[in-house]
Amino acid sequence: MVGSLLRFAAAASFPFLLAACSGSPGVPSSFQGPLPEPIIAGTHIEMPDRPTECVPYARARSGVDIYGDAGTWWAKAEGVYERNSTPRLGAVIVLTGYAGPGRGHVGVVTALLSDREIRIDHANWLDDGAIYVGDPVVDVSADNDWSEVRVYNPKTGSWGIKTYIVQGFIGPAASTDADRVALN
Repeated sequence: MVGSLLRFAAAASFPFLLAACSGSPGVPSSFQGPLPEPIIAGTHIEMPDRPTECVPYARARSGVDIYGDAGTWWAKAEGVYERNSTPRLGAVIVLTGYAGPGRGHVGVVTALLSDREIRIDHANWLDDGAIYVGDPVVDVSADNDWSEVRVYNPKTGSWGIKTYIVQGFIGPAASTDADRVALN
């Protein structure tokens, strides 16, 4: 009986846990205007054999060899990798406040679509262990400086409602021409 109640409680709370990652109100955006209609061709979700986290995925995909929680990557990159405030192909985007204070999320920039929209590949975005490929990200900062973004949710087919703070973009790490082509 107790096991049944625990399973019911876990199942009932699951939608709220998912919403916490992509749908709960966050930092209010100062962006004035409608979000662009994302170009979603090619955006898809891959389910690996084993669930994966954003950190090992971004490290393997980008060549940025940093360890530890995503919330520590920006500080750890100082003096080791180039750090930028604007996206570059192959760079790692570092978000803060992903799932509470001090928590972060990282992904790899795979396309620069405009001065306000990029594509990223990242893992475990909705705490599901999946890999999100070609996921649109839009700059919603008032000054168009990539300090605040919104991330597209391919599961709902819409922009997430939470605004995330961007610490910046790390790298890209040195790579071969073949690696750069693979990022496109």
